[in-house]
Amino acid sequence: MQRPNAAQLAYGSATVVLATVALLLLSRTTSTLGITVISLAGLLLGLLVAVRMPVRTAAVKTPEPTPPPSGNEEIRVPTARVGAGADTRTGS
Repeated sequence: MQRPNAAQLAYGSATVVLATVALLLLSRTTSTLGITVISLAGLLLGLLVAVRMPVRTAAVKTPEPTPPPSGNEEIRVPTARVGAGADTRTGS
């Protein structure tokens, strides 16, 4: 079995939450057994939505890696900037 992608996780989780809340509000149950059954039904419905969702079959395009620099290229290192005239001031 393949790992679920982000869309499957998102749709499945949203289905679990929304279905469970809707069923709890519609049934108006307060018993522990009723809440447990409704929670399991929401979980199963979310799992069904996540599993039945179509998966991407095309591969994702990734950029080609850049080749490492050859030994003849010079490495440029930035130098520190000095403020204009900061070291030429003289006190009087």
